[in-house]
Amino acid sequence: MSPLTRTPLTIEHALLGFLLDGAMHGYDIHRQIMNPQGLGQVWQVKQSQLYALLNRLEESGFVTTALETQDARPPRKMFSLTETGRQTFLQWISSPVAHGRDMRLDFLVKLFFARQISPNAAEDLIELQRETCQRWQLEREDNSSGSFEWLISEFRRGQIDAMLAWLDQCQHFILHCDSEDT
Repeated sequence: MSPLTRTPLTIEHALLGFLLDGAMHGYDIHRQIMNPQGLGQVWQVKQSQLYALLNRLEESGFVTTALETQDARPPRKMFSLTETGRQTFLQWISSPVAHGRDMRLDFLVKLFFARQISPNAAEDLIELQRETCQRWQLEREDNSSGSFEWLISEFRRGQIDAMLAWLDQCQHFILHCDSEDT
C-alpha cells in the first residue's frame, strides 16, 4: 500500500509540494520545511524522518531520483515529482479538510502551498473550506440546554465559528496583502 493511499500524512503531501517547481535535494527540502517564516512555524521534522519519507515516496512512484555530481564531494540525490505525484498533490491541495481537528496542520499546509500556486488557488481553497465548515454547523445537533451534550455542542459551535472568522481573515489577507506583494 502506498503512503498516500493509506492514512496520508500531511508531511508527505508537503514534500510533493516542495518539488512542484522542480528537482531538489533532501537538505534543501529540509531547510524549506524548517524555515521559521513558513512551515517551520507549523511543525519540526528531523532530517532522518524526511529522508525516510522521501524514500517511501520514491518506492511508491510519487517521486523519482537522479544523482547529481559535485566537484569535490560525493554525488547527491535529487528528487523530482512524477506525474502521479503532481496529480496527487494538486488533488490534495484543492480539497478542504474533512474534520475541524485537521485545520491546525493540514489546512495551514494546504494554504501555504495554495498561496504559492496563485491567489486564486488560495481563494478557492478558503471558499471550499468555508462551505465545509458551514456544513459542519448545519450538521451540529441541537441538544437541550443544561445537559452535558449541550456543553459539548456549544464548544463545537464556538470552534466552528472561530474557524469561519479565521477563514474570513485568510481571505482578506489573500485579497489585500498578497496582492500588494505582487
